Amino acid sequence: MRLTSLSAIALLAASTSGYCLEADQTSTTPQLANTYINDDILPPIIAWHGGSESLILAADSKWATPFEQNGLKTSPSYDETFAWLDNLVAESEMLKKVSIGKSPQGREIWMIVASKEGAEDATTLADNGKPTLLVQAGIHSGEIDGKDAGMMLLRDMVFNGKAELLDNANLLFVPIFSVDGHERSTEYNRVNQRGPVNMGWRTTAQNLNLNRDYAKADTPEMQHMLRAINVWQPDLYIDVHVTDGIDYQYDVTFGYNLPQGKSPSIYHWLESSYRPKIESALSEQGHIPGPLVFAIDNTDITKGMSLWNASPRFSNGYGDARHLPTILIENHSLKPFKQRVLGTYVMLESSLKAIADDSTKLKSAIQQDKYRYSPRVTLTWQQEQQAQGWDFKGIGYTLEQSAISGNEIVRWNGLPQLYPNLPVIGGTKADIKVSRPDAYYIPSQWQEVIERLSVHGIRMTTLDKPTQLKLQQYQFSNPSFNNSDYEGRQQVKAEVTSQAVDVKLPAGTVRIDTKQPLGDLAILLLEPQSPDSLFQWGFFNPIFTRTEYIENYAVEPLAAKMLKDDPALQAEFDKALTDPEFAANPRARLRWFYERSPYFDNQYLKYPVLRGN
Repeated sequence: MRLTSLSAIALLAASTSGYCLEADQTSTTPQLANTYINDDILPPIIAWHGGSESLILAADSKWATPFEQNGLKTSPSYDETFAWLDNLVAESEMLKKVSIGKSPQGREIWMIVASKEGAEDATTLADNGKPTLLVQAGIHSGEIDGKDAGMMLLRDMVFNGKAELLDNANLLFVPIFSVDGHERSTEYNRVNQRGPVNMGWRTTAQNLNLNRDYAKADTPEMQHMLRAINVWQPDLYIDVHVTDGIDYQYDVTFGYNLPQGKSPSIYHWLESSYRPKIESALSEQGHIPGPLVFAIDNTDITKGMSLWNASPRFSNGYGDARHLPTILIENHSLKPFKQRVLGTYVMLESSLKAIADDSTKLKSAIQQDKYRYSPRVTLTWQQEQQAQGWDFKGIGYTLEQSAISGNEIVRWNGLPQLYPNLPVIGGTKADIKVSRPDAYYIPSQWQEVIERLSVHGIRMTTLDKPTQLKLQQYQFSNPSFNNSDYEGRQQVKAEVTSQAVDVKLPAGTVRIDTKQPLGDLAILLLEPQSPDSLFQWGFFNPIFTRTEYIENYAVEPLAAKMLKDDPALQAEFDKALTDPEFAANPRARLRWFYERSPYFDNQYLKYPVLRGN
């Protein structure tokens, strides 16, 4: 299949996109100069010029950032970053530098607090009553565009007339989240990405991916970030990434929760108020904004796009669950570093303006979602085609048979091409739903689970005396464990049934009320069928271990006595024997009696977390 011809619509898109195809008079192939060591193996660069280039200071300017000093191709090291920022903070009462915690290798994770009042802590920041934007760069530390953009923006607030951005908003800026991964930097990381010259590593020093860790919160870095969110209470959270995948015209793509998620009011504000302002600002500066891009088939764009309904392991899915408006920025990896940094600057600046201009509606949307308390909660979603297609600003390509791999491979040609009305398929059809319990009850011995819920900021109380209650308990069967480790854990799934139980809960049992601002998050973490539940992440795997047994010499006479004393049991056993596989398995026959005896572990395969009605 060939998709190389440029239609009249695509030619129009090329002429208005901010791109400049640097070609000679006889060739349709752009003539390009190598900028990075991997340019010779990546698709063609399309030269770009936009209004945001006016944001760049000359390399010899006193307050040029390291990015500007070094030809717009490099990003500073951890030490260089904070040496420069320390000098900037010293120049302005508006800026404060605070640590949110230390990494496993002992590096501070620094946050710059920017406010007109010079707030030094969360209390004084909250006292000014302004909405707060939290910008996080370098969760994947090779994807570092946000760090350099944020440094430029802070500099311009202090010296270049942009202090007014803080008149009606506050900024929290984490330049490097994955600080240890950031320092595992070489020119050979992230081969699919055009710059900076040296890039950090995708995962932490413990080889864990922070943007898979929001729900389980295993890493010290994530625990620090979640505590910072709980303490500083931002109104908008921006997580800056650089994407991989296919070639296309968009340089800044971004997305957030879907209307089918846990925060529909926030979605409405993001879609109706935030996105138009941001896309307008980016377009005015010569950038091409778009929604998140995930092709269904990277070798056939016509199959359409995947609409992502993120789960709480990811930043945007987590924001949806805890009702924190969260923007996932995915700059396009094939665009040069300079272009990506400038696009990010424009987006961060326009985001501050957006929350300042519409703070009342933003805060109202957050409050509505926090106290919605839907009686039915969706845990999983099925894929379905969306009613509206997507006019996709892509790049032309051919498919070639590879002599190396034997597969057909994509060859992008660098020429803008419009793919009209592509189908869009997304996880928007509700699948597994559960009723909202009034509370969950967690036995005190499950300390790791209780601690993680506390890190998330979920409110809980403790029973101070034994309490008799009628509750629901899940029973598991046919557990299935992943064959390999994933993010440091062995994940598990199981078939689930529920039964009513009348139990006496001991003093010390933890109670979690679901009618609280983070009640939806608690449900997604504690319902075992939820894909990012602590159960599926393996926090409760010990319940699958059998620790008490009965020897054959004991179970044989026990079985005979049980049959003699209970004719109904004899009838049940006779029926079981009609299964040839069971009848031919002596161990299964003896286990059948053991499981029905009072000696069997009555907690085996039972979920220790109980549900209130």
